[in-house]
Amino acid sequence: MDSEGISYVDSKDLTEKKDKTIGESWFQKTWERLVRLGLHDTARRIVAMVSTMLLMVLVLLFMNRFFVSRSGQKPSEIGSSSALAAELEELKLLPDFEINQNARSKNAIPRDTEMTTILPERSRSGIIEHVIQAGESIFSISAKYNIRPETLLWSNRYTIGDDPHAMIPGQKLIILPIDGILHRWSAGEGLNGVADFYNVSPEAIVNYPPNGLDMTSIGDFAEPNIEPGNLLVIPGGTAAFSDWRTPRITRKEPATAKNVGPGACEGEFDGVIGAEKFTFPIAGDPVLSGFDFQPAANHFGIDLGGAIGDPISAVDNGVVVYAGWNDWGYGEMVVIDHGNGWQSLYAHLATVDVRCGQEVYRGNEIGTMGQTGNAVGPHLHFELRHDEYGRVNPWDFLQEIE
Repeated sequence: MDSEGISYVDSKDLTEKKDKTIGESWFQKTWERLVRLGLHDTARRIVAMVSTMLLMVLVLLFMNRFFVSRSGQKPSEIGSSSALAAELEELKLLPDFEINQNARSKNAIPRDTEMTTILPERSRSGIIEHVIQAGESIFSISAKYNIRPETLLWSNRYTIGDDPHAMIPGQKLIILPIDGILHRWSAGEGLNGVADFYNVSPEAIVNYPPNGLDMTSIGDFAEPNIEPGNLLVIPGGTAAFSDWRTPRITRKEPATAKNVGPGACEGEFDGVIGAEKFTFPIAGDPVLSGFDFQPAANHFGIDLGGAIGDPISAVDNGVVVYAGWNDWGYGEMVVIDHGNGWQSLYAHLATVDVRCGQEVYRGNEIGTMGQTGNAVGPHLHFELRHDEYGRVNPWDFLQEIE
């Protein structure tokens, strides 16, 4: 301000104020234009994104000042191949990692690497059905359900009887939840008598929950309140198998087998006596095909495999006491009495090539292999029995004799 009271403004200050005013006016006009166009929210997002990216770049630059490699170099300093080679060279100086197998086996705790999870078996209380598949046997099916083979027979007596050969593919079997017997109650039966027949106590039958019986309502054991036709599980029960298919047939009384089938012989025979040395009834190496000797499953012979038409030979000298059809599942069958209490049986034959009373010698052909009767696939069912020992395991007596 001069002496006359007039104030003077510096031209530089005027210029700065003018530029500031123009900048604020441009920004305000631009923002108002964005608001009118409805783009102000988008502009905010763009500004925020750009700001974030700039901030991240600044952070990385800042961290780069403090980060160093294992060798003491910064990232910018290890980009050269020489620095990297030095790093790798240092790694080569480390000793190789080796495992002493002997020490490991002696000192280490062994670990089971088997990844299979074994779930605990859950008890089954109800009766179920199983449809027989091709290739299954009484042994494979009983093993599948963790029951004994005889349980499978006893629980299906009303369909297949006591004969494991009566099982055929497609047939339904009853599977009990435990070992025992399935009994169909008949009118007039007493609980004491049934229990005694199966070698159990009456209480064991009544107290087995799936039977649906109750001690308070069962009444008198002699006339129990059980509906005829009810199927009862006899837990732990046992019974004898029927032996009506192949009775002991002697040369003196071959007609004792007349209830077995039309192959029974009449009269009385005499002839050659065996040497009590038994050879295999089939040529070549014997191969088990089907059932083995399993008395527990009412199978008292062995099934030897082969092809239809293969020759079947007498295992020792003797006299034919049965030659022909068996009505109880063995099909075409031959029985030879060897004397001294011995007898051999050959079943499921395709042809029978001997006659009643005929003398035969060890190795003579008596028929051919087939699959007649209750047989799945061609095989020979062979049995060997003695008056004193009963049916014996043929594997213990058959031998190769030159």
